[in-house]
Amino acid sequence: MNLASLFKTRSAWQFVATQGPETEDYGGNPAPGKLHLCLQNTPAGQCLEDITQAPPDTGGSNDGWEPHYLQIAQAIYPQGHSAAPLFKIVTASLAAGNGDQVVVTQLLDYKPASDTFERVYVHSTGTNNNQEVRFISSGPLAGSIVSSEPTRDAPYAYWIQVDSFTSNRAYRQVLRYRSATRYNDGNSLAVIDSEMPNIGQHLGFWRPGMPLPLPEKACPKPRLVHTELWCN
Repeated sequence: MNLASLFKTRSAWQFVATQGPETEDYGGNPAPGKLHLCLQNTPAGQCLEDITQAPPDTGGSNDGWEPHYLQIAQAIYPQGHSAAPLFKIVTASLAAGNGDQVVVTQLLDYKPASDTFERVYVHSTGTNNNQEVRFISSGPLAGSIVSSEPTRDAPYAYWIQVDSFTSNRAYRQVLRYRSATRYNDGNSLAVIDSEMPNIGQHLGFWRPGMPLPLPEKACPKPRLVHTELWCN
């Protein structure tokens, strides 16, 4: 993937993903081989190491984190299309027998002064409990990253975290709280969507009595149940 024109780099930066020999998953089934991710500024140049090494532990387990699936590799625009983009890379490991899978989300920023890319955000999740890391492209949270991560103790819910993009092109945590949404509570919405009224109230862009912050998908009967958004 040619990054030079997209990110207006001084060198001929490119993103190269190569895949090793086919392997087996934890159940002995055929699975794609391990991915090697490389950012390099010449065809024979050395790869940046930060995207090929294990990420810092950010809440999910990093055991068996090695990428076998490349889910996303694209530019995103936290400050709108008139400003420089970030490079978003999302990879996933092999799935365990219980469905657990390590998914790593990374955001890289091109630094013109040093003609290199630097990681400005990373988050890994490691279970199959409806966790999510979502880039918000519009609205009052535009440019932010919202993550939902299952708690490990009762009452079983989610840790909701919001990281805001700052003026110095970095991400800073501005909110973290235990959700009103519970495991298996029957709500068909994604956890981040069901928690948007609570996120808005914490951050001051929504309060009771205002129109409900609705998800992009159809929401035929929007209502609050104990501060949690439901659509049915």
